[in-house]
Amino acid sequence: MSSAATPEAGGAVMPLVRAAASRPRHSQLSPGRIGAYAFLISSAVFFLLPLYVMLVTSLKPMDEVRLGHLFALPMRWTLEPWLQAWSSACTGLECHGIQVGFWNSVKIAVPSTVISIFFGALNGYALSFWRVKWAGRMFGILMLGAFVPYQVMMYPMVRALASVHLFGTLAGIVFVHTAFGMPVMTLLFRNYYAAIPMELFKAARIDGGGFWRIFLQLMLPMSLPVIAVAVILQLTNIWNDFLLGLVFAGRENLPMTVQLNNVINTTTGERLYNVNMAATVLTSLVPLAVYLLSGRWFVRGIAAGAVKG
Repeated sequence: MSSAATPEAGGAVMPLVRAAASRPRHSQLSPGRIGAYAFLISSAVFFLLPLYVMLVTSLKPMDEVRLGHLFALPMRWTLEPWLQAWSSACTGLECHGIQVGFWNSVKIAVPSTVISIFFGALNGYALSFWRVKWAGRMFGILMLGAFVPYQVMMYPMVRALASVHLFGTLAGIVFVHTAFGMPVMTLLFRNYYAAIPMELFKAARIDGGGFWRIFLQLMLPMSLPVIAVAVILQLTNIWNDFLLGLVFAGRENLPMTVQLNNVINTTTGERLYNVNMAATVLTSLVPLAVYLLSGRWFVRGIAAGAVKG
């Protein structure tokens, strides 16, 4: 009798279970969740509000800017401040806009990023798999450079570059960015390679692979996640740099950040706040684009390193 009743009871209960499972679950707003949402929203407003002010001001004519309505949308939209900031804003005695600084930043950032990442990966590979003598001490000395302020090393590097006729040149500023980025890049790749099994390296050695063949054909293809992280870190740091570009680039290679400072501080008559805001947004477009387009790769690379470590 019990065996006959069990299927009937099960058949009656199963539709109720399915119905309960299909109902949407209403999450309750606990005080902790409300506090987390409030913190996130306030943080987003805090960081996005200056960007909003810059955007709306850059799209207003000066007669609207003078009204003082900082957060109001433009009554008459215009792109003239953007065109002027890009092509005709004055940076001192020259009025060619910040387009010159943009291309200078490209010429500085691209080779500096590529070279520093390549040598950082090479150092991390050598320190992880080729147990040379004094490798640990050499790595410690290299890491010491990551904690020394730029200002302390500024004057010695100026004298050193001037002695080899590289001060104020494109090659000089590329070398400076590469040197200052080397400690962080080496640490990043060394930690990533340290998590790779040594047996893989030994198998490549048994197959006849040498130092460069293993590095170029085995290690670099495996390093795509950490390379994405390194590109984002190094490119944004170099693009946003002001001090090194101002000191080492020379008058012919001033980056976009220095040109932006010259645009804002150059006044002939009235101060054009809409042009200044447009120039500021144009200068920050590349870091913003890198973050928006590559943010998920950055998270994946960090997560991959964390799982491997």
